[in-house]
Amino acid sequence: MVTERLALYRDRIRRELTAAFREEHTPHQVASSFAIGIFVTAMPTGGLGIGLFFVLVSMWSWISKPAIFASIAVLNPLVKPGVYLASFQVGATVLGTDPVPIGEDLTETARDAIHQLLVGNLVIAAGLSLTGYALVLHLTRVNRRRTPTVDS
Repeated sequence: MVTERLALYRDRIRRELTAAFREEHTPHQVASSFAIGIFVTAMPTGGLGIGLFFVLVSMWSWISKPAIFASIAVLNPLVKPGVYLASFQVGATVLGTDPVPIGEDLTETARDAIHQLLVGNLVIAAGLSLTGYALVLHLTRVNRRRTPTVDS
């Protein structure tokens, strides 16, 4: 069951990135679009990030639609809980606090936990975006070298 679901996600990512590689965007534009998508998807937006994708795509023609939407398949519901858990740990490390804040009252504890989550999420989202940019830039260039263009 889990293996089949992972295979479906892998195939979806492959299809969407292959479509992005074949677009008329530059490798930098494809990689930047994917990196923006990863950053937004990694943040705790409660699903509003997808709406932001539509806004960004309508505002800037340089954004690759398949690349930005491929990020949703990469940071899928199976992966997101791990990202959030890691965000708490990273946030606690960056802030120098306990990973599970224990305050005198619930409001203080919730405030500290949200602070840790957001700080950790920013760090992780930035790291994933930079990694995603480098990887997709490389894959786009390799794919375009291997695939003959219609003009040739």
